[in-house]
Parts: sequence; C-alpha cells; structure tokens
Amino acid sequence: MDTKVSNDTFSWILQIAKFDVYPDVVYPVFLTGALIYLFSVLCNGIILTLIVTQRSLHKPMFYIMFSLPLADIIGITTILPRLLIDIVTQSNVVYYPTCVLQGFILHFYGGTVYFILAAMAFDRYIAICKPLRYHTIMTPFTVGGVIALAWGLDFALITVLFALQARLPKCKTFIVNVYCSNMSLVQLSCAGDVTVNNIYGLVLTGFMQAVSVGIQLFSYVQILKACLSHSQSDAKMKALNTCSAQIIIFVLFEIVCTTAILSYRFQNISPNAQKLCGIMTFTVPPVVNPIIYGMKTKDIRNGFIMVFKKIKGKFT
Repeated sequence: MDTKVSNDTFSWILQIAKFDVYPDVVYPVFLTGALIYLFSVLCNGIILTLIVTQRSLHKPMFYIMFSLPLADIIGITTILPRLLIDIVTQSNVVYYPTCVLQGFILHFYGGTVYFILAAMAFDRYIAICKPLRYHTIMTPFTVGGVIALAWGLDFALITVLFALQARLPKCKTFIVNVYCSNMSLVQLSCAGDVTVNNIYGLVLTGFMQAVSVGIQLFSYVQILKACLSHSQSDAKMKALNTCSAQIIIFVLFEIVCTTAILSYRFQNISPNAQKLCGIMTFTVPPVVNPIIYGMKTKDIRNGFIMVFKKIKGKFT
C-alpha cells in the first residue's frame, strides 16, 4: 500500500513492504532466521574474542582483520532481527528516525567491508613483498591510521549521502523494500530535484569499488609475482594461503552485491526473490566469512584449538 500525505502532515510512522511468507511456514522461517543470526553472531564473536585474548594473534594482520567480523555483526544485527519480527507480527511499521538509522548503518557496513578488505590486502602485500621492512612499515601508528581511515572515510562519505537525502521534503509514508536504504528514503519525497542524489550515489559506488578493487588487484598481483619468483614451494603455499581467505571473501561479497543489483533489473524476477537477494547482501557474508577464516587461517584455527583445550581441561 502506497500511502501519500501532504508534506505538512508527514508522519514519522512509515509502512514498510512485507516479505510474503505462507502462514504455515511463518514460525519455521522465523526459527531458521533466528538460528542463522545466532550462528553468525557466535562465530564472529569467537573470532573477535580470539584476536583480543590470544597473544599469537596480536599482529598487525589480525588487528586490521578485527574490523571485519565486527562489521559483520553490525550488518546482520541491523537487518535480520527486525525483519524476522515483522514476518511474525505482520506489523510492517517502522519509525522514520529508525528507518534512517537502519539505512545509514547498512550503507556504512557495505562501504566498511570494501575498505577493510583493501586494508587487509595492503597488509599482506607489505608482509609478503617487503618482509624485511614489514615491522618498520606496519607500526602501531600505521595500523591504527589504516583502520581509522577505513572506518572514518566510509563514515564521512555515507554521512554526505544521507545529508543529501535528508534535505528533500517528504510526503510519502511507504518504504518500497523490506529494509530501509538511501534510495527507499529518497523515494519518500515527491518534490525537489534528486539529480544530485543520483549522481553522488553513482560516484560514491564507483569510488568505493575503484579504491577497493584497485588496491586489492595491485596487492595480489604483486604477491603472485613474488610467489612465482620464490624458489621454495613451502613459502609460496604459505603466502597464497594467507591471501586466499581474503580473496574468497571479496569475491563472495561482490557476487551477492551484484546479484542484488541485477535482480532489480529484470522484470521476470518475483518481488519476493528481489527482496531476498537484497537481504542476502547483509546476511550471507556475516555467516560465511567466519567459516572461511576459520578454515583458511592457521593462526585462528590454532588459537581456537588452544582455547578449546583449556576449556575442556577445566571440566575434566
């Protein structure tokens, strides 16, 4: 239902699109979603705890990596619990300030992932291609600066995006998607020129992609060259293993984002499928990322095993 009211009487209580679920499977869907959410928070929480508590992980690589599971927890928490509650209650109501906050955090999450993956690729480039200078370059000041730049730059860019949206007069009260985003908030307006919003949104997306892909492509090409020129096969495998998890995570994130974008370009895709593709952008990476790092990163596996043995020893 698309409800329109005059701008003078714009209500902060918005209707939001429903995710259509057959009544017979509402509670199974809710339970499945809740388990997915808890699994993601638990796995990402374990990685965060290991990085904090295990001295073997107190390295620049893992300090930078700390931001990724933290962002994943923020991303999935912002979208999934509220969506599951809407599926059960069928209320499908959201307050305008809450909607803006959700949209801001979801966009902030996406940009942070891009910048953090770029930072992690840069760290691996220094570690593998300039090993003798690694600790000289990746000082605590440099690591802190890289992390602050990744989060701070993203925050500034998204703030401008939402400031441009906030200036538009609102006269509609229906969010066209099952979660709030910048575009769905822009669509609440029925007056004002949105050309600047569209241009900035495109430039912002292109900038984030160019920075993230550019840094990662440069880093991994240089790492590949270093591996091919290295005579020791063990050194090659160790170098490649340290990068494989990051490459897989980046490719996965690009796939789910591209799928979500393309789903809205084809008319023969059902609205529910389009909504699901959008939801996957914020749920699939937070669920899969900790599994990939647990499988592909030896230091994290060893840290987990040590903690597990200590806990087991206390109960035996």
